[in-house]
Amino acid sequence: MKLAQHVQYLAYNPGVHPNDGGLPGLDVLKKVMGSINLFGIIAVVGALAISALIWAWGHHSGGHQAEQNGKKGVTVAAGCALLLGAANGIVAFFSAMGTQVH
Repeated sequence: MKLAQHVQYLAYNPGVHPNDGGLPGLDVLKKVMGSINLFGIIAVVGALAISALIWAWGHHSGGHQAEQNGKKGVTVAAGCALLLGAANGIVAFFSAMGTQVH
C-alpha cells in the first residue's frame, strides 16, 4: 500500500522546479529575448506613428475608412506596447500562480 501512495504522490508532484543556472548559454538566451523585446517595442513605436498619421489624414481628408483604420492601428499598437512592456510581469505572475496549483 505504501508503494501505491508513493506513486500517487509522484503523479501529483514530480519535484521539478525552475533552475536558474541549469543550462549553459542561459545568459545569451536572456540577452536574445531582451533584444527581441526591444526590437518589438521599436516596431510598435513605428506602427503607432504611422497609424496616428493615417488617423489624422483620414480625419482631415474626410476619409472615414482611413480614419477608422488609423484608430484601430493606434489601439492595436498601444495594446502591443502594453503587452511587450509587461511581458516579464505577466509571465512572473502566472508562473507564481502556477506554483499554487496542487
